Amino acid sequence: MADLENLSLTLSLVTILMSMILSVIAFINQQRSARTQSGHAVSGPLMLWNRAAIAMVVATVLLITLTIVSRAVQTKHGPFSNMYEFAISFAWGIVVAGFIFRWRYKTDSILNIGLFIALLLLIFARVKYAVPNPLVPALQQSTLLSIHVASAGVAYGTLTIGFGSAIMYLVQKRRNAPWLPELELLDNISYRAVVIGFPFLTLVILLGALWADIAWGRYWGWDPKETASLVTWLIYAAYLHARVMRGWRGIRSAWLLIIGFAAILLTFFGNYIFTGLHAY
Repeated sequence: MADLENLSLTLSLVTILMSMILSVIAFINQQRSARTQSGHAVSGPLMLWNRAAIAMVVATVLLITLTIVSRAVQTKHGPFSNMYEFAISFAWGIVVAGFIFRWRYKTDSILNIGLFIALLLLIFARVKYAVPNPLVPALQQSTLLSIHVASAGVAYGTLTIGFGSAIMYLVQKRRNAPWLPELELLDNISYRAVVIGFPFLTLVILLGALWADIAWGRYWGWDPKETASLVTWLIYAAYLHARVMRGWRGIRSAWLLIIGFAAILLTFFGNYIFTGLHAY
């Protein structure tokens, strides 16, 4: 199973890179079609490139899933014991969320930003590969922690899409690029991403507190990881409050989402900055 895990992870790196390359080719063909009197001559190839790119995205999801399953078979638990395992789960959440949002809103731009971030996470996972080891006593609540990490994968993956949409909003606001989605659509995608991701982020904190009580005898101890998670939650709660109650849209909301994603990265990489009880 270790060989299958390594192979599927390596192939997922290849397919995610191929999907990005194919998306760029499809974009170039789309721009070429727009400049012609009639785009019929390139519409067929354009559709072919788009379908090939999406096929690579689907293959990436399947391969990352196979990597996670292979690891679980070896370790007899979910992907929650180290940075390597959670980085793969994080990447899986991004690719799945990006694919769903691409299908829902018919735009490849959001997906491509998500794929780039997922690619970096998979490279990070490859570098941080860890051999399967027995769980430490604090991680013995396998079912609880599996749900905890799965919720984090969904939350972080979906909120990454919100971050990508916020970045493109700022670019579109400044450049008015014809190849990017309209501002209203980008703002709506950002909001929908947070509406989906925020409940899962809340579940992550609640399940983490429950696990902490089981493992360490207290629900909250202001561990650096716990504190960073709370700060992240507060940022996204502030975004929803500002959006719903005060009508914040546009640039201010986009910057809140960028700050929120920075908080996610701080939470994810916090162990390399602060010391605490969490292994990842």
